[in-house]
Amino acid sequence: MITPSGAFCVRVQRDAVRVVGPDAATYLQSQVSQDLRTLSVGASTWAFLLQPTGKVDVLLRVWRLGEEEFVLDTDSGFGDVLAARLQRFKIRVKAEIKPLDWWSVAVRGTTIDGLVAWGTGADLLGPDVLEPDGIPVGTVEQLEAARIEAGWPAMGAEIIPGETIPAETGITEAAVSFTKGCYPGQELVERMDSRGATAPRLLQVVDVEAGTSTGDELKRAGQVIGTVTSVAGQRALAYVKRSALTS
Repeated sequence: MITPSGAFCVRVQRDAVRVVGPDAATYLQSQVSQDLRTLSVGASTWAFLLQPTGKVDVLLRVWRLGEEEFVLDTDSGFGDVLAARLQRFKIRVKAEIKPLDWWSVAVRGTTIDGLVAWGTGADLLGPDVLEPDGIPVGTVEQLEAARIEAGWPAMGAEIIPGETIPAETGITEAAVSFTKGCYPGQELVERMDSRGATAPRLLQVVDVEAGTSTGDELKRAGQVIGTVTSVAGQRALAYVKRSALTS
């Protein structure tokens, strides 16, 4: 295997939940922000699970393993939020929701057909997943720096359950279908899209001074314009006021 320049892989913990049963596909289609009808077996896609108010409960990825079997994964520590949200609206639904003890290997700097990840790369997921041959092993810090550079939000950092709205995150193009049927929280998402509205703050990749920490104020010309949410060296993610972006 030829290793692309700059490629690396990192074994990371991600929380996974299996949804399986005759109603699994229709139930998930009614709950997530993404359209799953065209998701083929073996493929994956990003999606949000939202509260009826339109606030994000969890950012997740949906993997289709079969006609009646799916695995959903999210950032470590938020599997319980994912499972609880799925159980909340599961009424007379013939589908089992069960947490899995799975791992992920994040591959960055190269792609693998059919697999979805943020940035340039792919994620492998499974109970005994291994690092692919020929790809150098990197570090968690290296992966975090790549995430920040890609502008991809993380649960607990850029996405706070019950507080964040999809439009703030900058990833609605990847995680939201604006042509599918109803799902909880759709009204807010559709209303902002149809009106061309912009969220009061937007996630941005910014340069920061050495020593900047998560939670620090982001300033320009002495004025506070946002809040830093993740940092890697002198690059960071920050929620920036819309007014600061248009001024």
